[in-house]
Amino acid sequence: MGAKIEFIGLLGALFCRELINIYYLGVSLTLNTMDEVFSDLITSLPEADLPFKGIRAWLSQGRDHQIIFFEIEPIGKVPEHAHGAQWGVVLEGELTLTINGISGTYRKGDRYYIPAGMIHSAECLVKTYAIDFFADKDRYRVKTE
Repeated sequence: MGAKIEFIGLLGALFCRELINIYYLGVSLTLNTMDEVFSDLITSLPEADLPFKGIRAWLSQGRDHQIIFFEIEPIGKVPEHAHGAQWGVVLEGELTLTINGISGTYRKGDRYYIPAGMIHSAECLVKTYAIDFFADKDRYRVKTE
């Protein structure tokens, strides 16, 4: 059920489970309350071609880097590998990273950094959403299927 709330300056909002309708001086805006972790703004980006089943990712390509928006099913372990520098943040779920032989568990709001060339692996036992910045401009390709 919705509830109407009036604000000073002819600003009002009608709240319901999935949408927020905002009225300001006769103009109506509809905002998604983010039942999904990534909005259409992200999922309309090109999908990245990943070598792992159970991981979806959307790619924002920069001139000299990539930003990847990950949706990771509980797939277990991602084998050891190395690449350019990587910085990330967990939005939802939990991820265990082993970086240069040292393991750490990262949860909602936690950030991590993997230096360039550092051997690392990951383990995901619950559905996890993360955003990662890769210093490599060609770490992933756009999925063509």
